Amino acid sequence: MRIEHIAMYVNDLEAARDFFVRFLGAQANSGYHNKTTDFRSYFLTFDGGARLEIMTRPNMADPEKQPTRTGYIHIAFSLGSREAVDALTAELRSAGYEVVSGPRTTGDGYYESCVVAIEGNQIELTV
Repeated sequence: MRIEHIAMYVNDLEAARDFFVRFLGAQANSGYHNKTTDFRSYFLTFDGGARLEIMTRPNMADPEKQPTRTGYIHIAFSLGSREAVDALTAELRSAGYEVVSGPRTTGDGYYESCVVAIEGNQIELTV
């Protein structure tokens, strides 16, 4: 068994797509639009085959996202090297994204950084 994809609702679908394409090398499909419900989505495919579906629709609830809450907390991307983690973390910081930790080696041995990237959601960058 394998996870087929992860899905994430966002307010600004195009900005979310552009983030994942620009910074994380995603390949986006041409998108989907249900004209009856105004639901829209893109499937993003990453190296290695992982897929993320980003979606939007009118009138979604959007409560504040506390960093320590129940539910999904971050999406982690393996970049292949410490140098790649350092470089992308610096690029995201320069682009105005909040780096909330790292780059650092965690107590369980991961080399990582965490960035608040998409509408208050965290992206973890690791080797």
